[in-house]
Amino acid sequence: MSDCSSSSNNNGYMRALVAACSLATACAFHSRTIPATTKVGTSALKVAVDPTVVTKKEFQDICGAEFDADSLQERLKATNLLYPKHVEVIEDIAPIAGAMVDEILLETGEKAWQPQDFLPDLSKEGWEDEVKEMRKMIAGVPDDVMVVLVGDMITEEALPTYQTLLNTFEGCDDPTGDTDSAWARWSRGWTSEENRHGDLLNKYLYLGGKCDMRNIEVTIQHLITNGFNPDARKDPYRGFVYTSFQERATKISHSNVGRLAGQYGDSKLRKICAQIAGDEGRHEKAYQTFCEEILKRDPDGLIMTFGDMMRGQIVMPAELMTDGKQQTLYDDFSAVAQNLGVYTAIDYADIIKHLVQRWDLENIEGLSSEAEKEREYICKLPERYRKLAERSMNKKKKVNEEDPKRSFSWIYGRSV
Repeated sequence: MSDCSSSSNNNGYMRALVAACSLATACAFHSRTIPATTKVGTSALKVAVDPTVVTKKEFQDICGAEFDADSLQERLKATNLLYPKHVEVIEDIAPIAGAMVDEILLETGEKAWQPQDFLPDLSKEGWEDEVKEMRKMIAGVPDDVMVVLVGDMITEEALPTYQTLLNTFEGCDDPTGDTDSAWARWSRGWTSEENRHGDLLNKYLYLGGKCDMRNIEVTIQHLITNGFNPDARKDPYRGFVYTSFQERATKISHSNVGRLAGQYGDSKLRKICAQIAGDEGRHEKAYQTFCEEILKRDPDGLIMTFGDMMRGQIVMPAELMTDGKQQTLYDDFSAVAQNLGVYTAIDYADIIKHLVQRWDLENIEGLSSEAEKEREYICKLPERYRKLAERSMNKKKKVNEEDPKRSFSWIYGRSV
């Protein structure tokens, strides 16, 4: 009799639990207005649960954890970190990240520049003439410059991948999606500014009517699907060395495309590229400041990280781009950019030199013997890279006449 009673109680408990979970699910997708006659409480999940059916403790026991903001932070702290010392430093410089949010990032909303500021307003009279003028200017831009512009735009449009990367850096993540920490605010603010770049270039190319936008869109989807791996390994040190390098590289590329566009008579595109390059320059300054602050607290750690990354190669964000047809698309795009002088091996060497000077690595003292050797290696790298780059580029010039033309679906299969 007691067994039957126990079984009956268990069945009743399970039915009640299912009912509570069903109510929770319903509340996730519908209005949370509950009839006044219903007796309710609020669980840690912020959903309606009848406390006479399932208590908070029972719910927590079943779920295994309570997911309110405080307990979530405790769970995250309990997680084993790969780089505990690096995280300690990152937490210490969080006020610097907060300052960068206020000092480097622009205001949002009405006071911030937006893509529409550079484009014809299709709701106003005379927009047709503005579009015609745009098309007239872009018609004078050669196909090879257009290919590099499209490649840069596609790189910018893969922004979801880059924010995902930022959230893998230990100590810098945004665990709830709206976390109020300095690092989370920096990540979201940086992303919001970067989001404008792809939007603006995409709309400009669309209105310009010179490119196959569908094949470009296919390439964007492939790139986001494929992702990219800059070998950051969840390490904030590696992540910030990478972004310090990459933001400067992106600034150089946009600046040079704008310069070329201006030479061929497209003053609007020159202005657009200059605006985007300006954003990249501000962001570069922030990431390089983060590394500068890390150097003050853990010089050995950052220098060993920097040296290890330089023994490999800084991976470009669009390395895995494809249009589903051209397997060598990224290499072909890079070759065109190099031929035009938009972004070359010389630029790569110059960026390393800039970082060495920016962080004053020539004069840094108090290093361990191992870090001192790494410092010497890094400081000699720019000149070594430059010599190799010059030799490679001179060799390429000699065989340039034999360099095959490359066709791109982005420009309707035309060759450059």
